[in-house]
Amino acid sequence: DNATDNRIISESSQMNEFETLTAKFHFVDLAGSERLKRTGATGERAREGISINCGLLALGNVISALGDKSKKATHVPYRDSKLTRLLQDSLGGNSQTLMIACVSPSDRDFMETLNTLKYANRARNIKNKVMVNQDRASQQINALRSEITRLQMELMEYKTGKRIIDEEGVESINDMFHENAMLQTENNNLRVRIKAMQETIDALRARVTQLVSDQANQVLARAGEGNEEIGNMIHNYIKEIEDLR
Repeated sequence: DNATDNRIISESSQMNEFETLTAKFHFVDLAGSERLKRTGATGERAREGISINCGLLALGNVISALGDKSKKATHVPYRDSKLTRLLQDSLGGNSQTLMIACVSPSDRDFMETLNTLKYANRARNIKNKVMVNQDRASQQINALRSEITRLQMELMEYKTGKRIIDEEGVESINDMFHENAMLQTENNNLRVRIKAMQETIDALRARVTQLVSDQANQVLARAGEGNEEIGNMIHNYIKEIEDLR
């Protein structure tokens, strides 16, 4: 019936409310490019500066390969450094990426500021393709739940006679089911009308009884005490009317 069908649909919608989504967040603080002649670093500090510059160079090559429209078919060197390998999804992948460039207003840092702005401008040309990372298992579960709901609905239709299979194995919709549903609806409407008419009849009957009783009382009052027989008859008549009420 409709109540059972609605319950099945409601339970199915409640089961489909939960989906498993996966995501990861990377926060990378890039060190500035260091000129050894300017910093005057030596030893371990110098080797660290060289390593930083190599990582930034590899990142710049990846940004150039992704941002330059003329190099669309060029291989993107993600594996040239650990940094670019870590940022592979963030650069040209399935991610929302925000780059903040830090510059200096000092004339002394003009070249570094200019290079940073050029670096950021090349990164701005990269286009990422963002989509929801939905768990495949979650998708399969939702698909199976939808299939179960559909089969439950079909089974309910077979049980109620809405769907039938003829002798040749052809499935069809039962016309008698629709006709029965229409007749049930019409029957319910007629019951409502009968109930309303019965209430009207009861109200009119009560009104008629009240009018007859009032008329009998008026006749009794006019008869007076001189005609006891007529008075008794009228009293009996009123009593019968009251019993009918």
